[in-house]
Amino acid sequence: MRALVVTPGSPSGLVLAEAPDPAPAPNEALVEIRHSSLNFGDVSSAPNAEPGSVPGWDAAGVVVKAAEDGSGPAAGERVLTFGYAGAWAELRAVPAAELAVVPASVDLAVAAALPVAGVTALRALRAAGPLLGKRVLVTGASGGVGRYAVQLAALGGAQVVAAARRGEGLAELGAHEVVAGVDGLDPVDVVVENVGGATLVGAWAALADGGSLQSIGWTSGEPAVFPVYSTVGPAKSLVAFQASGAFGGDLAYLLDLVADGRLTVDVGWRGSWRTFDEAVAGLLGRTFAGKAVLDHD
Repeated sequence: MRALVVTPGSPSGLVLAEAPDPAPAPNEALVEIRHSSLNFGDVSSAPNAEPGSVPGWDAAGVVVKAAEDGSGPAAGERVLTFGYAGAWAELRAVPAAELAVVPASVDLAVAAALPVAGVTALRALRAAGPLLGKRVLVTGASGGVGRYAVQLAALGGAQVVAAARRGEGLAELGAHEVVAGVDGLDPVDVVVENVGGATLVGAWAALADGGSLQSIGWTSGEPAVFPVYSTVGPAKSLVAFQASGAFGGDLAYLLDLVADGRLTVDVGWRGSWRTFDEAVAGLLGRTFAGKAVLDHD
């Protein structure tokens, strides 16, 4: 099969080349991938992966062989898949717990942009507790996770503050307030923090007593230096977050929101996986908002 293979020395650390077909376990469906998406995390880590391996987290396609144990969808079903490797290939073996059937009204390319960003946003907000009437700050709000977090927090009844260098379109997604930075904000009850560095420090300062900050990313790559005694005082929480696995149920929930028109999937770049270097450069360089989707043509 063809795949984007880790190749040291290439511009992005990847080359479109031949790779071995996956061998599904009894609980895994074999999926022909039609579209995959790029995330900051899988793209930035790919050059350091094992040479010859196939990275990628998010992909959508069609089941060509159902799981031998009878779990999961039948052959011919359109599905959305998640895993910590193997998305950027023509074929992928996926456990039933990590996939969901895509509703007929949802484009597979749109679905491919959902998994890790959508589920991360969903689970981070759930971890913060009920949102109705609370002020929720989303940092890095113009990125993949951020745009989903803004929408899902608004759907949960929160007053959403979206912090982003590029704020275009965030009010239309449900943000009640769009800001370029986090300094001088009125107190917030919940923070979904994507950026790290000085933004994390500023978001912590804006967090109200009893509030929680879910630290879900660190796209700035900068250290966070807290002023002396800024962590001493009335109780509030900075919580380390990881989405982990078993995405299937949450993927189905998000797909239903998309099908119902209640969740928008923003695709900032879409093109052939033959031009993946362009997508990688745009994602890492922050030249577009939303997700990058590869068409496996």
